[in-house]
Amino acid sequence: MELYFMGTNAGVPSLERNVTSVALRLLDERRSFWLFDCGEGTQHQILRSPLKLSKLEYIFITHLHGDHLFGLPGLISSRAYQGGDTPLTIFGPVGLKKYITTVLEISESRINYKMDIVEHDGGTVFEDDSFRVESALLDHRIPSYGYRVMEKDQPGKLDIALLKQYGISPGPLYGKLKRGESVQAPNERTVTAAEVLGESKKGRIVTILGDTRPCPTALELATDANVLVHESTFLHELADIAHKYHHSTAKQAAETAKKARVKELFLTHFSSRYKNNEQMLQIQHEAEETFPGAKLALEHVLYPIERPLNS
Repeated sequence: MELYFMGTNAGVPSLERNVTSVALRLLDERRSFWLFDCGEGTQHQILRSPLKLSKLEYIFITHLHGDHLFGLPGLISSRAYQGGDTPLTIFGPVGLKKYITTVLEISESRINYKMDIVEHDGGTVFEDDSFRVESALLDHRIPSYGYRVMEKDQPGKLDIALLKQYGISPGPLYGKLKRGESVQAPNERTVTAAEVLGESKKGRIVTILGDTRPCPTALELATDANVLVHESTFLHELADIAHKYHHSTAKQAAETAKKARVKELFLTHFSSRYKNNEQMLQIQHEAEETFPGAKLALEHVLYPIERPLNS
């Protein structure tokens, strides 16, 4: 599991940074990647990345401002030309379906793969055997959502040597034990999962927020996350402007991370007024005063999301 940022600027692209988009790469977990927001130019950024559109499985849109979704029509249209023929599901706020279908209809774009658009107003938006994704409304000028991606705990390794002693061979019984069920050995002895399974691997939590002022919902979504991706549009000296335009400062992002007890904080969605390295380091240092180790999200850098050592 890794994060890969393809856009970290707020509002408009600059020579230094593209507008918002971040991928959650899940090659080991499900041989795919998920995309969070799709600002203009995202498909160009993917071409410069280790990602392949054919592996794109889900897109999660935080809100309907242009710098977060103007890249969708081009990416959707181009996906098939890059080998993408598997289903694609796009999640986002009410209005997303109208936007996508209108653009595709007017441009007479033809999509030769199954595409679903799922509009939501928060709650559990996705769940399968491996992951659950929850969403909640943040505090922005228009409905803006954060996403909490929760990897489910994985069962521990089977004690193969002990299973051999019990006379249990690889096959369906292994699967039952992995699922936590008890089985019967050839000698009619009942073998429980607890006897032969090692300690389970605790799932990781990744929280990716849309544009927002500091708010209780952001804190709830981020609680105990392994990674928090939080907008940091301004330095705190511009806190009044941040509040007026429903954004956050680097200090406020760090305060949320600290209160939520997150393990790692990535700052993103920077105002285009911050251009040079010195200004960007100011943003990082401001956050580090409250949350040591806070990182600036850099585009085209792969950030592994490690499991805790005790999991």
